Amino acid sequence: MLTIQRKPMMIAFAAPSGAGKTSITRRLMTIDPNLRLSVSWTTRKMRPGEIDGQDYVFVTQDAFDAKARAGGFIEYAGVFEKSYGSPRDYVDEAMAEGHDVMFDIDWQGVRQLKAAYPEAVTVFILPPTKAQLSERLLRRGQDDAETVAKRMAQANGEMSHWNEFDYVIVNDFLERSLQDVHAIIIAERLKRARQPALEGFVAGLMAE
Repeated sequence: MLTIQRKPMMIAFAAPSGAGKTSITRRLMTIDPNLRLSVSWTTRKMRPGEIDGQDYVFVTQDAFDAKARAGGFIEYAGVFEKSYGSPRDYVDEAMAEGHDVMFDIDWQGVRQLKAAYPEAVTVFILPPTKAQLSERLLRRGQDDAETVAKRMAQANGEMSHWNEFDYVIVNDFLERSLQDVHAIIIAERLKRARQPALEGFVAGLMAE
């Protein structure tokens, strides 16, 4: 099968907590071998079932601040009094190998990423209703009632930034949302700007 060389891209996802962006990004990697997920550094505590270095890189605030001062993050932000950041070295290495890199971040991080890399693709995930958002937060059992209440209180503020994104998905059914997001990625890969080798290919094709 003919393959035209293309530029790898960054795809950033944001959403209110519980809307499903983590489920979508993890599932995407199981159906698309060319995708990599930027594993964020964080100062929050590890939750039950999480694996250090796979879900997040869990570090102290001092270690996080030192990396930030050294310019080691592509983007970073404070969320619920904890710090999160996307490590530059991992992203650079993955893209140098030709992989597209996904970011599971918040709207603040997306703003930073888009400012530094205007070509980055951004996707916002919305819940179908606030009631379902609350239900998902409670059902996943990762936070106590006080934290869930705090996340729900922040949801409107996060959703108010939906119109800053290239694409918006209402995650009513996970499988359909997964298909829609993958369709976005495939379409973005086919853009002329991401396929600089096309000019030479078409010239050769016309010369046959």
